[in-house]
Amino acid sequence: MNKSRLEAFSDGVLAIIITIMILEIKAPEDDSFESLKHLIPAFLSYVLSFVYVGIYWNNHHHMLQVVKRVNGSILWSNLFLLFWLSLIPFATSWIGEHHFSAVPMSVYGFVLLMCAVAYNILQNKIIKLEGKDSVLHRAVEKDFKGKISNFCYLSAIPLAFVSPWISGFLYIAIAILWIVPDRRIEKQIN
Repeated sequence: MNKSRLEAFSDGVLAIIITIMILEIKAPEDDSFESLKHLIPAFLSYVLSFVYVGIYWNNHHHMLQVVKRVNGSILWSNLFLLFWLSLIPFATSWIGEHHFSAVPMSVYGFVLLMCAVAYNILQNKIIKLEGKDSVLHRAVEKDFKGKISNFCYLSAIPLAFVSPWISGFLYIAIAILWIVPDRRIEKQIN
C-alpha cells in the first residue's frame, strides 16, 4: 500500500486537533487587558499542547520519510496514535479551566503517555514490516529520548497529586527534550 493517504489523513487530523484546541479558548466579553488575565492558564496549556502536537507531527513526518510501504497493521497503529492525539484538546481544556489542578494534570500526563506508547507501537509495526536492516530501525534502536520520556510521564502522573507543578515541569522538560526535530533518522539517511 502507498503511504501518501496515511500521511495526508494524519496531517488533516493533526490540523483539526490544533483547531479544536484554539477554539476552546473563548475571547473575553470585556475589552480590557485585565479581562485577559483569566485566560492565562488556558493559553499556557494551549501553548504546551500545541508544542506537543507539533512535535508529533514533525517526528511522524520524519518517520514516514523512510517508510517505503504500509500495511493494514500500520494503518490501524496510526489510527491508534491519532486517537490518543485527539484526546489532547480535552486534556488541554481541562487543565486550563482548572488552573493545572492535580486530577486534570494527571489525566493530561496519561494522555501524553498513551500518545508516546501509540507512537512506539506505530514505529515498531513499521520496523516489523521494513525489517531490522531498515533505516528506521537503525535510527531508533537505542531510543534514549523515548525511554526518558516514558519514565517522566509515568512519574508525572502520580506526582500530580503531590504537586501539579512538578508534573507540569516534567511535561515541559519532555517537550524541550523533543522540540528539536529528531535528527536520528536524518543521520541514517545521510
